[in-house]
Amino acid sequence: QVRLVESGGGLVQPGGSLRLSCAASGSILSIGGMNWYRQAPGKERELGAGITRGGNTNYADSVKGRVTISRDNAKNTGYLQMNSLKPEDTAVYYCNFGVLSYSYLEVWGQGTLVTVSS
Repeated sequence: QVRLVESGGGLVQPGGSLRLSCAASGSILSIGGMNWYRQAPGKERELGAGITRGGNTNYADSVKGRVTISRDNAKNTGYLQMNSLKPEDTAVYYCNFGVLSYSYLEVWGQGTLVTVSS
């Protein structure tokens, strides 16, 4: 069994920064892609950023230039550094990892709420 635990969400003023973390634990042989999705109130979940095991990254246009995704393979942890936050970034943020355990698993975190408001 593999579990993802997210942390770092909260309330931040417009223009502020937050760093989200997502730590994987359990029977893990390796982790492939790490992704961060977000779901704003009343909207569908959307992919915000992704990073391969080798460090190649991709970003949604809505966050490009303001967000940096990174990972620490030794710690089985992914990070999402968010800067210049806007009210429209308010959402529940979910991490999603591709994990090789006894079989290949796609695992989701429980979600962490980010609220951008003055």
